[in-house]
Order: sequence, then C-alpha cells, then structure tokens
Amino acid sequence: MKEEKEFQTESKELLNLMINSIYSNKDIFLRELISNASDAIDKYKFLAYQSNGKMSQREYGIRINVDKKERYIEVVDNGIGMTKEEIEKNLGTIAQSGSKEFLAKYKETKDKKDIDIIGQFGVGFYSSFMVADKVEVRTVGTDKKGYLFVSDGVDKYSVEDADVSSVIKEEGSAVRVYLKKDTDDIKYSDYLEDYKIEELVKKYSDFIRYPIRKETETSKPKLDKDGKEIKDQFDTVIEDKVLNSQIPLWKKSKKDVTDKDLNEFYKNRFGDYEDPLIALNIKAEGILTYDALVFIPSHAPYNLYANNYEKGLALYAKGIFIEERCKELVPDYLKFCRGLVDSDDFSLNISREMLQKSPLLDKIEKNIEAKVVEKLKDLKKTDYDKYLQFFKAYGDHIKYGIYSTYGMKKDDLQDLLVYKTLNSDKEISLKDYEDKMKKDQKNIFYASGKTLESIRLLPELEKYRKDGIDVLLLPEAIDEFTLMSMQNYDKKDFKNISQEKDKNELSKEEKEKIDSLNALHKRLLDDAKEELKGKVDDVCFSDKLVDSPVCISTKEGLSLNMEHVLNSEPDHKDEEEKAKSVKVLEINPDHPLFAAISKLTDDVEIKKASSVLYDEAMMLEGFEVEDRQAFIKNLNDLMLKAYSEKK
Repeated sequence: MKEEKEFQTESKELLNLMINSIYSNKDIFLRELISNASDAIDKYKFLAYQSNGKMSQREYGIRINVDKKERYIEVVDNGIGMTKEEIEKNLGTIAQSGSKEFLAKYKETKDKKDIDIIGQFGVGFYSSFMVADKVEVRTVGTDKKGYLFVSDGVDKYSVEDADVSSVIKEEGSAVRVYLKKDTDDIKYSDYLEDYKIEELVKKYSDFIRYPIRKETETSKPKLDKDGKEIKDQFDTVIEDKVLNSQIPLWKKSKKDVTDKDLNEFYKNRFGDYEDPLIALNIKAEGILTYDALVFIPSHAPYNLYANNYEKGLALYAKGIFIEERCKELVPDYLKFCRGLVDSDDFSLNISREMLQKSPLLDKIEKNIEAKVVEKLKDLKKTDYDKYLQFFKAYGDHIKYGIYSTYGMKKDDLQDLLVYKTLNSDKEISLKDYEDKMKKDQKNIFYASGKTLESIRLLPELEKYRKDGIDVLLLPEAIDEFTLMSMQNYDKKDFKNISQEKDKNELSKEEKEKIDSLNALHKRLLDDAKEELKGKVDDVCFSDKLVDSPVCISTKEGLSLNMEHVLNSEPDHKDEEEKAKSVKVLEINPDHPLFAAISKLTDDVEIKKASSVLYDEAMMLEGFEVEDRQAFIKNLNDLMLKAYSEKK
C-alpha cells in the first residue's frame, strides 16, 4: 500500500537549507551516496559478525548503474538496508541519523570488530536533490521486505511495499537519482558519462574499503580468425570495472611503502613533474590517531607568494575526501607543504564539508609541524647540500616562522637558519659561526643590505676583514627582523656592524684619541652637522674604518636597511608616517681625504665636502643619491679648487 506524506515544516526548511546552502559543490552528491552505501555495508558486517551465523557473510560491494535514456544514476549496496520504520525515521524526518545512533550502540558493545561509520545517512542523502528532480530508494531491510521511497525533495514523499528483487537480491539499498534537465549554466547529463563518474569516484571515494563497480563501455581492436588485430576496426565491449583503489597508500604499513611509491603518489596526486624534495609518511597512534603524507616540493609553487595562494593539506575522514586544502593543518610558515591527513576521529558537521571546531585539528597541526621540523634538522645533518636546496627555495619561510611569532619558535627553528658570511661563500649555520668565533668575541656580527654584492662593499666590513672576524651577510628583507626577534643565539647577542659603537666599548686609548680629535676639529664637525641637518643626527670620528674615508652608521634601533624595508611597504605614504633610523656620518680620521678636508678654512667648502662625503657613504650602503645635481656640482667645485691650487 502506497502512503503519501508531507515533511514537517521544520524539516522542509532544513531540507531547503541543505540542498541550497550547506552543500557548495554539486559534485559531492555522489560522494554522499557512496559514503552512505559504505556505511550500510559496515553495519551489516558488524551485525553479521555478532549474529552467530544467523546473518550470512557475503562478498560486499557497491555498484553504480546508469540509464541515459531515463536520465538516472543509481548507487546500489548490499549492506543493511532499511525497514519501513527506518525509512520513515532516516529519510522521512530530516537530520535523523541512523549511522549516529548505530555508532552510539557500537561504542557500548564490548565485542568490537573493525567497523567504520562514515556519516549521517539521513543528511547526506538529501544532497542528491541538488542535481535531482526525483529520487527513488529501493531497499530490503532486516525484515526481508522490499520498500520503495520516492521524493521530489520539495514537500512530499511516499513509501510503499514493492518488489525490488531486480535490483536488491538480499538486504541492501539502491538510490536512484533522476537528474534535472540541462541548463545553460549546468549540464546535469554529464553525471551520466563514464568519464565524469570515474573522475568523481577517484577524487572523493577512491579509498572506500569496498569495491565500487560499474559496467563501462570500452573499445578493443577487432581480431581476425587467427587472433590478430584488424587495423582500424574495433569492437565495443562491456566491462565490469572497479573504479576505486580501495587501499590508500597512507593506510599501508610503512614497511610496504617505498620512496618510489611516495614520489609517484606525490607526482600523480599533485600534478608535479619532479619528485618531492622531502616525503614524510606519518602514522600517529594513541591519544592522537591519524595517517598523513606530507611533501615538500623540490621547487616553490609559482604562486606561493601571491595573495590568493591557499595553504593547507587535503583532508580525509575515514578515507573519504572532505576538503582539498584544510588550512588548519599547517602553520603559515610551512604553507609550502603539500599532502593529506586522514583520521577516524574527525568530528564532521552535517555536510561533511567542514570540520566542527575541535582541538584535534590543532593537535594534528602541531604534531605535523614538529615532524616536518624534525625531518629538516635530520636532512641538514645527513645531506647538507640537499638541505641548502631546500633553504634556497623556502628559507624565508623558516625566518618568517621565527619573526611572525615574536621569537616564540626560536628554539625550534634557529638551527635551521643558514647564512653566507664574510669568510664563507657557502651558507653556514649559527652553530658553525659560533664554533669559529674568536676567543674574546662576545657578539655574533651581521651586516644587512639589498643584495650580497652591496653588502660586501660596505666600508664597515674593512676592520672585520683585517681582524679575521666573520660577519653574517643578510641580503633578504626579513633577515634582520628575524635576528632582532631572536635577540641572541646561545646567549650571544646579535650585533649589526653598522650600528654606532657604544663609548663603553672603546678602549681607554681609543677614547682619548676620539676626544682629542673632537676638540681639534670641532669647527669642521659643527659645519658638517649644520650642512647635513635632517639627513644625519650626528657626525663623528670612527674607529671601525680602514681604507674608506666615511661610512653611515645608526644608533640603537632601526638600521638603514630596516628603514628601507619598512618604507617600501605600501602603507607608508606620508612623510610623517615613514620609519626613520638615527643616522650618524662616521669619518675615518686616518684617511688622506680627511687630512685634505681638515685643511679647508672656508665654511662653504667644508659644507660642500661634508655633503659629498655623505652621498658617497650612502652610495656605499647601496642607496641612490637623492640630489644628483647638487652632488655633481659640489664634487666639481671641490675638484676645480684642488686642481687650481696645484697649479
């Protein structure tokens, strides 16, 4: 007898919400139906296991049928099926979950078997109406009776006794989805094509543990009576094809997975032509249980630094694909990592497209982060050249991990940092630098700039070269900010060689020499300060120069390079908002050029010389001369005077 019923008002509203809002991607209807079919088989297996032979075991599987003429796609399983009451409860009332209730009972059972409860039948089923005008469910439950459920997903449904033996041989269900007509925007009939069905199964349900079969048309060469292929002649053959691989690579025992397997999986899964630089096969068991494959590509993605780049690992729950990039699974500084995570413990919301807020995600992220960092440290020890390849591609991200956390990740990441130095063209670690420090050296020295070439030209490096003291060379915008966030390494402070020396750092002899020079050349220093007012905050004599006549140093705080980086940001538009370092023009009192300038008696000439020295110092720092015309005029005037005096 056929019974027609209306959904309750709240059920209608929820159904409309699910069809039009909760599900953002129409393709996932097939994933939901297959997941429900897998659920049903899991339930049957469990009950059969407990039935002491009353329920027969069988060869479990899922089948997809297609009828292009009638425009339907059908998903059939030989699982538990439903009684009439269960149809009413799980399909007639929205948001009821047979799976959820079954799982609750299963948890109370002492004698457990390997069962997965993927999702909520009473919810995922209704995703079908995103693509369907009508859905029919044929089912045989534990009462051995056949039923037919029919609904248009709007306001009514019907349930009736039915002979379903043509589709269901024993227990099980067949969900038949009659597709909507094609529109200008959506071609629903694509879901009837073999290529589309195989694509969706591969993407969303490839690792369902039961075979998903479908009869598929293929062309094979026609053979003659001797069994030889006839040229350009083919027969159409119907094959019963298994569409899913069933056993995920990450579910296999580690001993059964080779490096080649991981590399091939990465290239196929992520469409890369090169093997990954690093492949991690992670299996976590215990309080935190999950499987993960994490890869570091051998080259940075072309859009890694684009604003629209999406970080994240693919997310699976019990082998079911949920999300392509779950950003909560990797920290920002490891955004270049690719891979996937699969856990039986994820708590999903009704659409299975988003995770409920759960501490599990945070724990997995921290665990994966620790595993990646540990792997990088191991690579640095075992294959330094390969590690340098990694650092060339992703080193700035490691620095960002320290800087963005205000140094909180310093202990974890500082030994991953490597730099070229004054004495080494090949990058060395901070530990390597420390091991080669002079006995009385208290600081780790560094120099920053726009490029390595411009840094090597810094006049401040001359004394360090002469004394054999190594200096870290920092050409990247983030470098100096990273070291400032760290403050020190192994209790040794980082010191910018361009920073003005504290008077307490000078020896007694150096102090006396500076004081004597200041007194002797007070007029020259005062004229220079007056000329360079607004450009530098002080002019003084230096003890750090050897061959160069001048250099620009900064007082404690922003360096010239940091000032440049900050002011390059688009936020700094107005002059008042610009970052400003406290600059000092340092003069080498032992240089012949100073000896010549010190003989000048005309204040105007002293100011011109001061301006030229400042521009020279800024050029050596890698900056452009602000007023080229004034620079050339001052230089020409000084040269003309010098030549005329010689004559």
